[in-house]
Formats: sequence, C-alpha cells, structure tokens
Amino acid sequence: MRIARFTTGEDPVYGLVDGAGEKIAEITGDPLYTKIELTGATHLVADVRLLAPVIPRSKVIGIGKNYADHAKEMGGEAPSSPLMFLIPNTAVVGPGDPVVIPGFTQEVSYEGELAVIIGRVAKDVPVDQALSVVFGYTVANDVTARDLQRGDGQWARAKGLDTFCPLGPWIETSLDPAACRIRTTLDGDVVQDGSTSDMVHGVAELIAHASQAFTLLPGDVILTGTPAGVGQVVAGQRVDIEIDQIGTLSNPFVDAE
Repeated sequence: MRIARFTTGEDPVYGLVDGAGEKIAEITGDPLYTKIELTGATHLVADVRLLAPVIPRSKVIGIGKNYADHAKEMGGEAPSSPLMFLIPNTAVVGPGDPVVIPGFTQEVSYEGELAVIIGRVAKDVPVDQALSVVFGYTVANDVTARDLQRGDGQWARAKGLDTFCPLGPWIETSLDPAACRIRTTLDGDVVQDGSTSDMVHGVAELIAHASQAFTLLPGDVILTGTPAGVGQVVAGQRVDIEIDQIGTLSNPFVDAE
C-alpha cells in the first residue's frame, strides 16, 4: 500500500496511491493514528502537490557510514555498531520542494537513502521483532554541508539545516528492505547505484540499536545510510533518487535569497 500526503490548495490530507502512481484515493485522518477509511474523493497525482509523506513529531535519526564502499570513499571504515545522529524535523521538505543552500556553506552533497517510518511506540526492541514496529518506507536525500561537517567536528548543523532532509514521494507499507536498489541521478546523470543488501547494519539492527538509546514514536524517521557515489550539488541542479518498489524523490537546489 502506498500512502501519500498532499494538498489541492487547502489543508494537507492523506490518500492511497494506485499501483501506477497516477491516482490518489483520499482517506480520512492521519493513517499513523487512525484507521484508514476512504472519503470517496479521488485525484490525479498530476493535479495535486505532493508533500513530505510524514513530518516527524519527534525526531529524524540518521545513520552514518552504513555502506562500506561509502565509508571508504569518505576516507574511513564502517563502524562496528551503527553511528547515529539526529536531524531536526524543520529540515524535512517534500518532493519537488527546493533545497536551499545557505551562503555560509560552499560544499553541499546529496546522499540517496532508504528511510524507515516508525509506526508505534517502541523501546528496547529485539532485532528479531524490530520490523514489526515499521509503518512503511520512503525515499530520503540526506543532504550534507561537507565543509560544516569538517569544521564543526559534529554533524548537527551540516545535516540539519532547513530543507536538508527531503522525503517522498510517498510511504510504501509493503516492502522487503533487504534488497532494494537505490539509484541517484544528478541532472540526469547516474551518480549512485547501490542496493540495501550492501548495508553494514540492516534495517532491523538499526531499529533495535536506535530503540536502545531513544524511545521511538509513531512518525519517527530513520535514515539508513547511503551507498558510494556521493558528490557535490550546486544551485541550479536537480537530484532524483529512485528506490525500487517505492518511487522517485526529485528536488531542485537553489541558493538562499
């Protein structure tokens, strides 16, 4: 099942997206908290504005260096346990929204990633039960200001700037996260082509590890790391990230006014 959050010019609503990704059947309420019921209204995807499929009420948890090839290209090795960082929910934007590059950073990178949406309260979840707390999956771009990352010595500013966490286009609730192809293009040129099968720490392990440190709440998002091929993006360019069985997240990059 694909669940989108969208607007037709009024308040945001949710809907079920058909298999072709062309139509949305509107539903009542927030599917994270209420039973899914159709309103009877339908829309063409082309006629609505898709929004970030979830705005985390609590937190976005990022995972660093979770692909060995990416860790190597960054000059290091994958950690023995998941490397976690937090991103504020004010960084989240949706498909088609511009990623705004502030004037105080001159080196911004794209990072195509699978994002996990938590569906219920979870604490100290065993690995073998971890996938049971998942509501669904979406596509993420873990945008990073590399110069700030190096200069600050920690990652809060580099990865948490406003608009630096695009999510979309919708949530896929029926997905095996173990072997999904992640393909990123920059202005149409392929720059990343990897698979979640190459993760050092799989999705279940990431959820279990995060839940040891933090109580996970419905709507929390876990970014699962990026494969090799990260690189710089500048204003005027567009990044498209496609994940098998989910769809494509597209965002233009612009300079701050």
